[in-house]
Amino acid sequence: MEYKIEGGNLPVLKCKLKKGESIYCEADGMSWMDDVFDMETNIGGGKQFASKLLTRDRIFRNKYTAREDGEIAIASCFPGTIGAMEVKEGESLIAQDSAYLGNFGEVNMSIFFQKKISSGLFGGKGFIMQKFSGDGIVFLEFDGSVSEYYLKEGERKIIDTGYLVAMEGTCKLEVVIIKGIKNVIFGGEGLFNAVVTGPGKVYIHSMPIEKTAAKVYYALPHRLSSEPGSVKDE
Repeated sequence: MEYKIEGGNLPVLKCKLKKGESIYCEADGMSWMDDVFDMETNIGGGKQFASKLLTRDRIFRNKYTAREDGEIAIASCFPGTIGAMEVKEGESLIAQDSAYLGNFGEVNMSIFFQKKISSGLFGGKGFIMQKFSGDGIVFLEFDGSVSEYYLKEGERKIIDTGYLVAMEGTCKLEVVIIKGIKNVIFGGEGLFNAVVTGPGKVYIHSMPIEKTAAKVYYALPHRLSSEPGSVKDE
C-alpha cells in the first residue's frame, strides 16, 4: 500500500492499494475511490464493539478491499492535519476517541482507561481513550496543527484537556484538578488538566473542535436575538 497526504490544512489521505489489499475506516469515512473496491461493514469483534460503545466513535467500521489496483481517498472532517502513525508488535498507541481516521494492516483497537477513575470521570478526554496495537499504520486526524514532543523518563507535560490527542503506550496519563478556587473561577482554564509522564512521544493539537465550536457558537448573531430584552423579544 502506498499513501500520500494532500490538501494542506484541509487534508485528504489518498491510498493506492494493490489487488487483494484492504484498508479500514470509520463508517461514512470514504470520500471517493476507483471502481475496483468491495466494501464490507463490520464491528471488528467483541473488544472493538465494547470500545466503540464506551467512546463516541461509530460502532461500525468499513473494510475496503481492492479487486484490482486502485486508489481510495479519506478526507478529514475538520481543518487540521492527518498523521500516519506506525504501530509495531509489542508497542501501542493511545489516542483521543474521535481522532481515528483509518488503518492499514493488522491493527487491534481496544479501550484505554485512565487509572484514577474518579479524576478521569470528570476530566473528559482523560478518562476513556482508544488503544491501538498490532502491526500496521494508524491514520489519525488532528484539529489544527500538531506539536510532537518526546518526554524522557519521569519528564512531565501539563496539557489542557482536549488538546492531548495521542501518546505512545509507554507514557502515563493522569487527570488532575487545577489548584486554587480563584484559578478555577477566573483563570479560564476549566477544572482539569491532563498530565502526561514519559518516557515516550506525546502529540498535541492546536485547535480542538469542541473549543472551536464553543467559540463559534458564542460569536453567532442569533445569540443576541435570543437574549432577554432583545429586539426579537420586543
